[in-house]
Amino acid sequence: MKVIPINKVPKNKVTMEGAHKAWKQVPLSRDDGVPVYSYRVFTIEPDGYTPYHQHNYEHMNYIIEGDGALVNEQGEEHSIRTGDFALVLPNEKHRYLNKSKERPMVMICGVPKEFE
Repeated sequence: MKVIPINKVPKNKVTMEGAHKAWKQVPLSRDDGVPVYSYRVFTIEPDGYTPYHQHNYEHMNYIIEGDGALVNEQGEEHSIRTGDFALVLPNEKHRYLNKSKERPMVMICGVPKEFE
């Protein structure tokens, strides 16, 4: 078993090209012996975003805090807010935007452990 408060998990800047004001923490990963999924926590600062990207696996998100949008390749925005779940299927090009000018958007992202 492992229990760790999120404030004890290192917070690293997302350095993918096209990312702006985004941070990643990995509280549970293959390094902890997870059998299937790694859990990551992303914090996107006000007016921040992740880059458009895609991958050959699904990922599932839960919005812990804030308001924003999940944007597809065509630029269509799907509003997301505290308490929402979001699913991105394999090979769907997407990005996340924080629509707030004052509050961070924080979300949990589950991915297969092999891709963390």
